[in-house]
Amino acid sequence: MDVLIVGSGGREYSIGLALSRDTNVDKIYFAPGNGASDKIGTNLSISDFDQLADFVEEHNVDLTIVGPEAPLVDGIVDKFQARGLTIFGPSAKAAQLEGSKIFMKNFLARHNVPTARYIETASFDDACEFIDSLTAPIVVKADGLCGGKGVIIAQSHDEAKEATKDMLSGSSFGDAGTKVVVEEFLDGYELSVFAICDGKDYVVLPAAQDHKRLLDNDQGPNTGGMGAYAPTPLVNDDIYAKLDERVIKPTLKGMQEEGMPFTGVLFIGVMVVNAEPIILEYNVRFGDPECEELMPLLKSPASELFYKAAKGELATAKIEFYDEYAVGVVVASKDYPYKSSAPAKITIKDIPQDTHISYAGVSRKDDGELYATGGRVLVCVGKGSSIKEARDKAYELASNVEFDGMQYRKDIAYQAL
Repeated sequence: MDVLIVGSGGREYSIGLALSRDTNVDKIYFAPGNGASDKIGTNLSISDFDQLADFVEEHNVDLTIVGPEAPLVDGIVDKFQARGLTIFGPSAKAAQLEGSKIFMKNFLARHNVPTARYIETASFDDACEFIDSLTAPIVVKADGLCGGKGVIIAQSHDEAKEATKDMLSGSSFGDAGTKVVVEEFLDGYELSVFAICDGKDYVVLPAAQDHKRLLDNDQGPNTGGMGAYAPTPLVNDDIYAKLDERVIKPTLKGMQEEGMPFTGVLFIGVMVVNAEPIILEYNVRFGDPECEELMPLLKSPASELFYKAAKGELATAKIEFYDEYAVGVVVASKDYPYKSSAPAKITIKDIPQDTHISYAGVSRKDDGELYATGGRVLVCVGKGSSIKEARDKAYELASNVEFDGMQYRKDIAYQAL
């Protein structure tokens, strides 16, 4: 089997790594990939959807896997399926679950999926009236895609109103914020749960926990994620059962009833409040960096999971996971997340046993060396029979990475430990 992976980050690199261990897979292509993905596949400098589909047809590529949200929202799946090509991911209509927070919240309300009390509006006055009915902190979200940065947790009513005003005026997030969702703040602990779906059937992956803040002890600004671990002991059988019955099943049924059956990754952002799972948001792709921990835990061939989901045949798949833990530590550039940093040469002294690196914001220069050229540069992943063992291995690997200005959190997985 030959596979094309669309995307360039650590998430896509990790999927490529899992496929490279799969005896069913012959060739791996990345579009566009990054400076390290050329070691596990072939990078393609093609971004146009029609040209990518041409390549897939001409080279008899059996499966395309889409990593990031933007191509999904822009309809890459529809283009490929119209040409009879097998592609893993939701249609543009189904991808509205991430592409529009208003669509997502209204969908949850229509299908009685538990979520925070909210208002969706383009009216500043209506937003202010609702804000005054809430107790701070208050959550304000831009409607459209903002690269994971369109959520403000305001600590006061005035701050919530200011954030709403900035979004609606277009000064915060441009067109993505000209409509907003304002919702009550939920006080609990947050989880990332991923269901691989084929429109009717699904497989739930081990629940993960992400670390959004830049600094230790969850201090500093929000980022795209500074590390994650899986599975988390904060999920028990009762919570999994509630997610099945109250969240995943009604969501897949509702998407079918509304004429947009969901295929791909349903990324469920969960807040557990008094042992009850409440849905914060849906995304329609793997989280990054959660994907970097989940792929090494997959015992079954990765190609079977993705291919059978894309073909609507998950009911015939036997998907298994290792009874182990994985911890990933994101190593970021000097000025992340405030601004871009100068390129810095990366040196890896050693790769300890049961560890690996998932590369993200890297480029290969003319001298053949890898340079840190992105915000989140790479993820150091460790595996072990306990969370502590996996964490210790991840940090042992991180101590073997060197580049100017590198930074990483020292407390990933602290909630579990």
